[in-house]
Amino acid sequence: MVLSQQKVMMCPPDHFGIDYVINPWMEGHRGNTQDGLAQQQWQNLKEALDKHASLTFMKPQPGLPDLVFTANAGMVLHNKVIVSRFKSQERQREEPFFHNWFTSHGYEIVAWPSDVAFEGAGDALLDRSKPLIWAGYGFRSDAEAPGLLEKIYQRRTIGLRLVDPRFYHLDTCFCPLEGGFLLYFPSAFDALSQKRIEQEVAPEKRIALMESDALQFACNAVDLGGHVFFNGASTRLQDQLRQCGFTPVVIALSEFMKAGGAAKCLTLKLYET
Repeated sequence: MVLSQQKVMMCPPDHFGIDYVINPWMEGHRGNTQDGLAQQQWQNLKEALDKHASLTFMKPQPGLPDLVFTANAGMVLHNKVIVSRFKSQERQREEPFFHNWFTSHGYEIVAWPSDVAFEGAGDALLDRSKPLIWAGYGFRSDAEAPGLLEKIYQRRTIGLRLVDPRFYHLDTCFCPLEGGFLLYFPSAFDALSQKRIEQEVAPEKRIALMESDALQFACNAVDLGGHVFFNGASTRLQDQLRQCGFTPVVIALSEFMKAGGAAKCLTLKLYET
């Protein structure tokens, strides 16, 4: 039974695998994924999310192993979407499929410069308590992206520079939660970005991760109706979340971690306001 109005897009991992290396997590894992386990882990996530959101799906495509990471399809706000402009050639082939999906489902495609890299909800996250966009840049999205997002959506945008290649997208190290809480790994950002986060989010609302939790992609989480779904987290972090009123839900996603993605990467929220 769906408990919220949230709508989430996913893509079955029928063609998932590691066919190339475009981030540090993929190193040493090329051709080294277990198809059956990946299918089961994705199914476990799907079934867990299905209790809290309406799920919709896009068709997997042969030769596009990362299409499963729908967070990178684009940035959705109201009925407008900016379809991603991928940095790597390997993922640029996904763009027309994402474009066609959004068009066929009635979304307004917003123009975006062809020479500015931007990787959708991997690098653009909405604050859950105020009209604010957090925008990451440095590895996959260009430094111009935050300013363009602010102009397009007419919403205040704070750019955050990523400096650790293990956390190449904002959603690997930063997760806004309901009530203004924030789950994040400070060391993934430069000093100025850390200062901006501290100025914007009250100390009692900031949940700073230890590196061990960050490396489990605890920030790569899906928050729905007070539940936080992620690949893994220490007992300490789970207790912190409970103390803040959240219900942590651990769902093993080890096969997708090999590709540098987990729960958040495998989903795209479509009902954003």
